Amino acid sequence: MAALGARPESVAAAIGPCIAQASYEVGADLRDAVLARGAADARFFAPGRMADDGPRWQFDLPGYCAARLAAAGVGQVAVIGADTMAEETRYFSHRRRTLAGGGVIGHQLSAIRLPDA
Repeated sequence: MAALGARPESVAAAIGPCIAQASYEVGADLRDAVLARGAADARFFAPGRMADDGPRWQFDLPGYCAARLAAAGVGQVAVIGADTMAEETRYFSHRRRTLAGGGVIGHQLSAIRLPDA
């Protein structure tokens, strides 16, 4: 978009529906990779359960993405707030399906729209 002349402050972004922090358990590998960018990103992780191979963390994916977009200067960032993992009757969730033992796959869609000139 920037290569086509878009200014970050004129961009609007919407995040979600996606997995929410309460549903998104991650291991130390992902937490370590995120924290390698900066210790301030620790705010996107809440302590989770202890697994046999170490601690788990609840990751705030939409919050993290919103913060990254804001830091990049994106003018408007909205988080939808719908949890694809928890809202089984409304959304497909690959993670939910995998944890349930597999089955039907689903698809997601992302879009960028440029207003008519």
